[in-house]
Parts: sequence; C-alpha cells; structure tokens
Amino acid sequence: MSTTQRSSALLLGLCILLGLSALGYLLGEGALRVKEHERSVTVKGLSEREYPADIVLWPIQFSVVDNDLTALYTRQQRHGEQIRAFLLLRGIEPSEISLSPPAVIDKQVQQYGDGNYSQRYSATQTVTLYSTRIDQVRLVMQDLAELGQSGIALTGDQYGNSTEYLFNRLNDVKPDMVEEATREARAVAEKFAADSDSRLGKIRSAQQGQFSISDRDRNNPHIKKLRVVSTVEYYLSD
Repeated sequence: MSTTQRSSALLLGLCILLGLSALGYLLGEGALRVKEHERSVTVKGLSEREYPADIVLWPIQFSVVDNDLTALYTRQQRHGEQIRAFLLLRGIEPSEISLSPPAVIDKQVQQYGDGNYSQRYSATQTVTLYSTRIDQVRLVMQDLAELGQSGIALTGDQYGNSTEYLFNRLNDVKPDMVEEATREARAVAEKFAADSDSRLGKIRSAQQGQFSISDRDRNNPHIKKLRVVSTVEYYLSD
C-alpha cells in the first residue's frame, strides 16, 4: 500500500471514529432528555358529596289467612282497599300507588307441609308506593301503625321487600365532582413537587374512578353519599 493510500485510510478511520463518538454523544444526550421527561408522580384526588334521594320505593306488604278461600280473597281485597285509602287520605297521588297480584298458598297441598296448621290458606299482597316526594312519604310512614290497629297484618321489611331510596341525578352532578377530584389531585401533586424541589409538568395520564352511591348511614337512607376518586399522573422536571 502506498503512503497516499495509507493516509487516506487513516483519515477515513479517524472520520468514522469521530462520527461514532458524536453519534454516541447525541444518543446519550437524547436518552438523558427522555429519562428526564419520564420522571413523574401519580396522585389521587377525592370528591365526596351528599345529596337527598329523588325517588322512594315503599312496598307495604300484608298477609291474610283463612280456612275458606272465598273469604280469604274477600279479606285480602278489603285490606288492599284500606291501605290505598290510607295513602290517599294523606296526600299520596293515585298514580303513585300500585297493587301486586296476591300470592296464595294452600298449606294442605304443600309438598313439605306437616299438616300442623290452624288456617289452610294464606295470602300475601304488596301495595307499592313510587314517588318523588320523599319528605311527604316519610311523614306517611310515621302513621303506618294505624293500619295495624285496624286489623291489617303487615309483614314488615323482609328481604327483597324493603323501602328503597334512589338517586337518579348522577349525570347532573358528575362534571363538578370530576373537576373537584382532579383539582384535589393537582394540589397533592404540586405539594409533592415543591417538597422534592421539582416543577410540576403536564398530565401524562389520567383515570377517572367509578362513582359510588351509598346511604349516608343506616338511619338516613334517604340521604345519599356520592364518591369518586380520580388518578392522575404528572410529569416532573427540575
């Protein structure tokens, strides 16, 4: 190889070495910048509020027993009419009252009956009140004992037949609660950034949790507690 060729090869190798060094430096700087941008903090924000329920479902279940089937249906119909009159007298609208078909049991033909019964037939029936006037209905509930005093056998709040209070305005309050939860999350993130000598950047990701609706407590089921937690991840920088 001539001197000129050796010089050219040496120059080419030097250029390649310098190019690789420069590329390595640029890649290293880029990796550092990416790593800096990957610094983040994940925080949660809570929004919790109380609202009155807007619908009440009040089932009033009663039972009748008799040895004569015809007499049983007569008494059952009379008791249903008495309950309806009781509600109407206290300001409940007819459209808010519904009556289920009676469920009649013949104890004599029950497969697992032991024959030890004083009345052959029993019937249960439910008068259901569906209303948006929560306060009005709760006042009527206080007078329910009058039905028992008139000879109607009320079965009480059995499983699947208890009073329900519903809240159907979630879409109306959801935007404000999500905003509040996000604002609370940012406040926590800003405190963390300040404590770690960092600056809070843009949102990297955000996740809205499920809304939960529960009774405020067992004595106030007509007051609903709404709760949502938002999870937000922020970038951090020095």
